[in-house]
Amino acid sequence: MTTQSGSDPVIRAYRVHDNGRFGEGRLETMTRAEFDHGNVVVRVAYASVNYKDALTARGRAKIARKFPLVAGIDLSGTVEESTDARFKPGDEVLTHSFGLAVDHDGGYAEFGRFPADWLIPLPQGLSLFDAAALGVAGHTAGLAIDLLQLNGLKRDSGKVLVNGATGGVASIAIDILSRLGYHVAALTGKSEEAGYLTALGATEVLDRNAMEFGTRPLETMLWAGALDSVGGEQLAWIARTMQKDGVIASFGNAGGVEFKGSVLPFILRGVRLLGVNVDNPLERKKAIWQRLATDLRPRHLDRIARRIAFETLPQAFDDLLAARVCGRMVVDFSLR
Repeated sequence: MTTQSGSDPVIRAYRVHDNGRFGEGRLETMTRAEFDHGNVVVRVAYASVNYKDALTARGRAKIARKFPLVAGIDLSGTVEESTDARFKPGDEVLTHSFGLAVDHDGGYAEFGRFPADWLIPLPQGLSLFDAAALGVAGHTAGLAIDLLQLNGLKRDSGKVLVNGATGGVASIAIDILSRLGYHVAALTGKSEEAGYLTALGATEVLDRNAMEFGTRPLETMLWAGALDSVGGEQLAWIARTMQKDGVIASFGNAGGVEFKGSVLPFILRGVRLLGVNVDNPLERKKAIWQRLATDLRPRHLDRIARRIAFETLPQAFDDLLAARVCGRMVVDFSLR
């Protein structure tokens, strides 16, 4: 942040404007007079880079519902000002969802104003960097694993498949599942990243390009649980290869929003398909974040996440959309 004589401080921001089909993003500056609605001002320390952010920034999908819009679907930082009794200056907080970077300014600005009802106090045991390195991806992974466990998945149930394995959610999920003692099979199209995946705790790494997925309504039973970040044909194959009473948590669509399948895995094997939606009430979010700070805390965030400078965001978006990224990227506003 810099100051211009006789004016509000100038704040670095990445904002999306009403240009092109779905908007167009760019690095620029803004002032406090342009803050969105809310009763708590936060000095943003970190914000992660997600596929949804890249789609918004590059105008690839209809996500932004107001213009101009500060992009960035999650953030962590320190309270600067508050008119809500629950927060005071100096408190460390995080937030995501609630329309962040959809119809309310998000995390890609040095400061932002947000409703107090959207803020989560930083759980003990996590740093601000940890919170952003986890971000929406970590919350999704934690929620998915929580749902799998609530639906009967145990360490001795059998193997757990994680596809799209080098992505942010999947990387964190592999780390967490390994910590919990599960046998994790990581399915990836990037076989050159096998070392990265085994370092996170994957017991075996499967090369998607060498797999025979089959077409029968029921295939050989392989998995007790699965975390699907791809959708499309892979989700259909996962359903066909689940064990009896197997559980699938679905949260991604990189392979397509539709999948064709049979009801047989569900009615003959009792397979359960669970949808993972992070837009939950605040108390549910807090409960998952508490687990991410304790029993679901990943052991290798330093391997999964790397810091990038704010000014490199445009390149980060392009790399993400071109599938050149392994793990997570986190904007560190202190880097120049």
